[in-house]
Amino acid sequence: MPITEILARNAALYGNDVCLVEVNPEVREQRGNNWREYELVETNPANRYRREITWREFDELSNRFANLLMSRGLGKGNKVAVLLMNCLEWLPVYFGVLKTGAVVVPMNYRYASDEIKYCLELSESDALVFGPEFTGRVENICMDIPRVQTMLFVGECTPNFAESFDKLVPFFSPEPPRVQLTDEDDAAIYFSSGTTGFPKAILHMHRSLMCACEVEQHHHGQTRSDCFLCIPPLYHTGAKMHWFGSFLMGSRAVILRGVRPEWILKTASEEHCTIVWLLVPWAQDILDAIDRGEIDLSQYELSQWRLMHIGAQPVPPSLIRRWKEIFPNHAYDTNYGLSESIGPGCVHLGVENIHKVGAIGVPGYGWQVKIVDENGETVKQGDVGELCVRGNGVMTCYYNDPAATAAVLRDGWLFTGDMAMQDEDGFIFLVDRKKDVIITGGENLYPVQIEDFLREMNVIKDVAVIGLPHERLGEIAAAIIELKPGVECTEEQVNTFCARLPRYKRPRKIIFDTVPRNPTGKIEKPKLRERYGAAGLIAHQMSK
Repeated sequence: MPITEILARNAALYGNDVCLVEVNPEVREQRGNNWREYELVETNPANRYRREITWREFDELSNRFANLLMSRGLGKGNKVAVLLMNCLEWLPVYFGVLKTGAVVVPMNYRYASDEIKYCLELSESDALVFGPEFTGRVENICMDIPRVQTMLFVGECTPNFAESFDKLVPFFSPEPPRVQLTDEDDAAIYFSSGTTGFPKAILHMHRSLMCACEVEQHHHGQTRSDCFLCIPPLYHTGAKMHWFGSFLMGSRAVILRGVRPEWILKTASEEHCTIVWLLVPWAQDILDAIDRGEIDLSQYELSQWRLMHIGAQPVPPSLIRRWKEIFPNHAYDTNYGLSESIGPGCVHLGVENIHKVGAIGVPGYGWQVKIVDENGETVKQGDVGELCVRGNGVMTCYYNDPAATAAVLRDGWLFTGDMAMQDEDGFIFLVDRKKDVIITGGENLYPVQIEDFLREMNVIKDVAVIGLPHERLGEIAAAIIELKPGVECTEEQVNTFCARLPRYKRPRKIIFDTVPRNPTGKIEKPKLRERYGAAGLIAHQMSK
């Protein structure tokens, strides 16, 4: 069943119920005459603090937008790119595109102009929907993307090279367009995270989107009475596919435009959120703010919050142990997935398996998993190999890239590029990305294992371990350590702490610096390797 039918059903059954709320705290700090964006969030200060829509309004807005697009000749065979910050219009726009039969192309809001142009061309997009934060970036390339004949602007002060979404949409019919869709129709192109250069375009069918709905609801048991707090960017499969579980059951969701600990807790309290999906840095920020006495939990109503889950990157066991000390009544789950496997859920821990914190879990609902060696043969239990997954959520292909597709899709199996091992109980542990494995003196080092160990030091906020070239050993492990605010630590103290590690696993270089992460929380190790390669390391040392 195409996912658009779920929206129509929800509108028919729960039409007057609120389905989406946007909470938009002030997210800019003034320092002198300069404004600074905070973390992942950009915002239009003119927006109101809170907006909401019902299921009927959601469905009708998506229908009106679909009819607008079809009036411009857009439908099956076309691609419509979406470049918006998280906002109330985001999901109606997404579903409006799907209802036309066109392919929706969500785009990363951190893309620079050249990246926007690249992704529009790679996906062969025919239209672009964008918001005020991107006017300058789009203006820079608008004359260089001749295929994009339709540009629609969501917000006030429409630029002269685009048309106003807000002014046009009300004039189109709220009735659904007469477009026949099937599970096998193309639905969406998502882009890989781009941590290794320009991203690849990942094509999914409607079947994949329905798979995400069913897997998420099966794993976390959403009901009509739940309320999902959505914080990560909607362009990424992670946030939206977790919301799909709530969408399937017709329950409410809150889109929070901000990641500060007090905003997360305040919104969870005021909106009575029961499920919150966090990235590792945000969970760590909440714990640190509590430890520093900046947050008084007694000021919030959080008794309804039943589930905290994390995905998108390896989760330090020490973080979850601390979380459970402070929030003992929270169920916890971790979710593993890739955009190539329609986001989270192909492997998940399961709320009943808290004793296995550190593992990414077991095969998700409806998924198969295997771990293979370099020849594609299944390794024996306990050995490290490449993780492969198979299920209805696997991508169709990398769009217009048959060579890249053939490299990762074999007989229905998706080769993830992640190194993993399975313990005696059948739980899978993520060891590291295949390309991030460090080979030092002939020994394989898996950075995630060293990172998890170092995070046990209570002065460390974040850490990344990378390989640096070494004349004799080939590579050595370097630990880039970001300390918690206001604390001090020396290289000697870190080395003393690491004495518990086997000698070959100990970092041979300690660097104190910030750890860069992309909008989905993944450590940007290519940036670190570039920064601390031979030339970069010399420049860093000279800058001290």
